[in-house]
Formats: sequence, C-alpha cells, structure tokens
Amino acid sequence: MGVFDASCGYEQVVFCHDKGSGLRAIIGIHDTSLGPALGGCRMWPYATEEEALEDVLRLSRGMTYKNAAMGLNLGGGKAVILADPREDKTEVLFRAFGRFVESLSGRYITAEDVGTTCDDMNLVRMETQHVRGLPEISGEPSPATAYGVYRGMAAAALAAFGSESLKGLTVALQGVGSVGLHLARHLHEEGASLVVTDIFPDKAERAVKAYGARAVAPGDICDVECDIFAPCALGAVINDRTVSRLKCRVVAGAANNQLAEERHGDLLAERGILYVPDFLINGGGVISVADEMHPSGYSRDRVMAQVSTIFHKVTRALQMAQAQGISNHRAAEVLAEERMRSVGRLGKIHLA
Repeated sequence: MGVFDASCGYEQVVFCHDKGSGLRAIIGIHDTSLGPALGGCRMWPYATEEEALEDVLRLSRGMTYKNAAMGLNLGGGKAVILADPREDKTEVLFRAFGRFVESLSGRYITAEDVGTTCDDMNLVRMETQHVRGLPEISGEPSPATAYGVYRGMAAAALAAFGSESLKGLTVALQGVGSVGLHLARHLHEEGASLVVTDIFPDKAERAVKAYGARAVAPGDICDVECDIFAPCALGAVINDRTVSRLKCRVVAGAANNQLAEERHGDLLAERGILYVPDFLINGGGVISVADEMHPSGYSRDRVMAQVSTIFHKVTRALQMAQAQGISNHRAAEVLAEERMRSVGRLGKIHLA
C-alpha cells in the first residue's frame, strides 16, 4: 500500500525533516469539520518510518472522534517525532518542529503527548503560537485524563457489576506513566487492588511503593486475573495474541487506539468482556488543553466539571450499543459522527 492509499480520507499529512536539528516528524490532520485540528505531539523511537506513519494516522483519526465526543469545537490531528525521548531531546529539535507547526497557519494545534512534556511545549512555543498545554496555564494534562478514565471506569462498573463503586475490585494497569500513576491513586483511594506493569521498571515501582500495587512483567499483564484491565500505554494492545488471554470483565483504560482492529472489540464482546471505547474515556486531557482557548481564560473548575461528564458519555454509548445491537466502539463513533454532521454543516452557512 502506498502513502496516498494509506492516508486516503485524511485532509493532510505533512512530513517534516530538518537535517541540522535531526528532526524527523510526521503531522497528520484527519478532519477539521468542527474546527482546527488539535492533538498532541508524540515522541517515540519507532522501528520504521512506516510504523510512525501508521501511528500518526490512527492517532489523528482518534483525535477527530475524541474531540467531537467531548463536545469540543475542534478537529482531529496528531504529530509524531521519530526519536527517543530519553536521549534525543534538544532545544533546536523542538524549535524546528515548532517551525513546521507554524507553517500550517493554525490548521494544526499541538500539545504534549507520550514522550513529550509541558517544558518541551515551551520550546515549541518559541516558534509558533499554535501550541497548548502550557505549564503556566493548563499545565500537565495527565491528572485530567486520569480522572476522566476513573469516572469512565465507574460507568463501566455500573454496567458490568451493577454498582459504580470500584472498592474491592482488582484493576490491572498496563503502563504507569503520568496518566497511569494518577489513575492508580484514584483507584487506591477508593479501595481497589492494583496489579501494575511498565516497560520501565522504575515507573511500576512507584505504584508499588505509593499504592501497594503488585508488579508483574510486561509480558504477563494480559494473563492477570482481574475485574478491569486498563491499557494505559501504547495502542493495539487488544489484538489476536492478547484478546483470548484476558481474564477480566471490563477493558477500560487511558491508551489511544487500544483495539488493533475494530473486530477485536467484537471478539471481546463474544467473550463477555465489556469494552469502553478509548476515545470516549480518555478525553479528559484534551478537555483541559482546549480550555486554554476559552474566551474567559482557563478555569480548572470548569475543566473538571466537564471531565466528570465522561461518566454520562460512557453510559450513553453503552446503552445505545445495547439498544441497537452494535458494538460499544461503533456506538461511540456514531455519537461523535452525529455531532460532526450536525455542527459541521453550520460551516455551509455563509457569513458576510
């Protein structure tokens, strides 16, 4: 499959290369029906350029649906930088990336993501105004993301177990980075038992020390007997190799693109496992970042109130899926697409 075939249905894909800084990045703009494309910048040592392209396409499409589902007047986009976040960060690399963002004249708004931080966005800001998630305004979005996942888990527990309480449940967390650790705190405070893993053992150890979690090797997390499996790392974790190994009643986590393919959501349903669509449950961070653009200025109280509605968004999607006999993932997509159609059509009304 060629590059143009792979990106069919996307508005724009930009390949960014600057030899002097060593920057190799890809920006994907999926859809701007609701507004400029907002999505974070991921930094990761992809094995191949093809792998990076596939990731940015999947992620940018996911952002379209996430932003629509969260009620934001924003389209979907994403960027990936092909580099190791633990070794390759430099001022000039992020400033070079900022130059490319600026060249898009506001069609794409960037922010932090896996492998990047608020401080990195400060460097990007030296070259473009089209960057959000700034440290002195909304700051680190992980707490908002984690809280939204926590509330979405409660909605899933209500559907699966008859109570929204997570007390006494066992949750297996795959990935204990910024979002995963905040999520672990919420779960621990409610009285859930935690099993954790991370490709970086020091991160898993933080959850062990702080919240009494039990750590397992990354390759073993899918075999843990638990009530809720929470993917909080990279995508495609629900795939042909893992779907039959899961020993849980619910899959609900912070990672993007958890299903390798949509059919894996059907396979979960066949096994009696309730799947909460990722773009519906993990939208807290983008709500926080987007609030920087509010006319009255950023409000943490407004953000957290909006993030709390993820409980109701998840409940609505699960109810629709059951009523219409469709997958939970498809139900969430339908809700997002309905908003994209109804609100997006306003752009056809001419303004003098």
